[in-house]
Amino acid sequence: MRERTDLSGASGDLEEFLPKTDRGMNLPMRVLVVHNHYQQAGGEDVVVRSETELLRNHGVDVELWEESNESIVSRWDACVTALQCVHSFAAAREMRRRIERFQPDLVHVHNFFPRLSPAIHRACYRARVPLVQTLHNFRLVCSGAMLQRDGKPCEECVGKAVAWPALRHRCYRGSTAGSAAVALSFRGATRTWHRDVSRYIALSEFARNKFIGCGFAEDRIAVKPNFVDPDPGMGAGDGDYALFAGRLSSEKGIETLLEAFRGMSRRPHLKIFGDGPLRHDVAQAAATMREIEWCGARPHQEVTRAMRTATVLIVPSAWYEGFPMVIAEAFAAGLPVIASRLGAMEEVVENGATGHLFVAGQPEDLALRVEWAFTQKVRMQAMRLKARFEYLSKYTARMNYALLADIYRAAIGTCDKRQAGALLPS
Repeated sequence: MRERTDLSGASGDLEEFLPKTDRGMNLPMRVLVVHNHYQQAGGEDVVVRSETELLRNHGVDVELWEESNESIVSRWDACVTALQCVHSFAAAREMRRRIERFQPDLVHVHNFFPRLSPAIHRACYRARVPLVQTLHNFRLVCSGAMLQRDGKPCEECVGKAVAWPALRHRCYRGSTAGSAAVALSFRGATRTWHRDVSRYIALSEFARNKFIGCGFAEDRIAVKPNFVDPDPGMGAGDGDYALFAGRLSSEKGIETLLEAFRGMSRRPHLKIFGDGPLRHDVAQAAATMREIEWCGARPHQEVTRAMRTATVLIVPSAWYEGFPMVIAEAFAAGLPVIASRLGAMEEVVENGATGHLFVAGQPEDLALRVEWAFTQKVRMQAMRLKARFEYLSKYTARMNYALLADIYRAAIGTCDKRQAGALLPS
């Protein structure tokens, strides 16, 4: 029988080692937050809700402008939307109307694709309102948004003036016309990205460096990861099972996860939370391997409870990921993470400290890391404390607001200098 150790009260002792920060705690201003929802809800929607609430909790007057793709149901709708994503006159008019009525000190755009288009950035520039753009994915430099194709990282279009590979591979939803529209929309808005945006927010240093490599100004891209609030508290980790929580799709590395467990002689219990196009593969694996339990899509609170009792979280993604919220949530619960040695995951998970990294797409390597986690009890307990400390020092609401306030101030300062320059005699 495994001995259980309660670490749930240990996290309080960690807080005395944390840096104290009060910067940005008073930021009286008006912020217009803009977000275009996708048809399938995802992590971006969670971030928008969390950041909006964070700002309001600190006294910021926030107006939220949200659009949705739910009305795109027919081929005609898709064609009209493809034209809109290049330049939406309606969105530009609406942006001007909201600026005139709300008088924001700053506009913060999360996602503007496809209904809003870069036209809203130009409207802000012409109204001399500073604009912050969060880079949740790589859409500005990749028609598929993920720098991934056929289950592997792909950078064929990076650095190219014309994204011909995206058209050839039909990277946007398997459509040549759609890929062309997306490429035209984002590659044709070069001046917008270099002139109209006061500050960008990248979710990791990895993403920041990718955009800098694509020609984005280094001094305009700040790094601010996502955050977890409310704090779930540190769990005991006494459930004796591995956990996967996410979309059941190829880019999330589901095939690698299932293959790793097939090849293990002594499999630990694995709980899989989520749904997606590869649900049948997961259902079949659960039917043939008694150690695998497919829980389906479950409420977020239930996933959080599972994190507090799990032994390890597995994140086998095959693409770079913007910033996996599931990792920050695991750290908040004191849960170590086994993740692909790829992109932001290699940056967020400290190998041997807050978890382990494995070679992306290699089930044998993943299997070794999982087996280690279930045989090294004492070292895993140390990892739990380290993971919890990582959350407290980097991913709390308080730390995140301080970063966001700094970015807003810098954006306003950039816009002020731009306006002053416009007033100088030529």
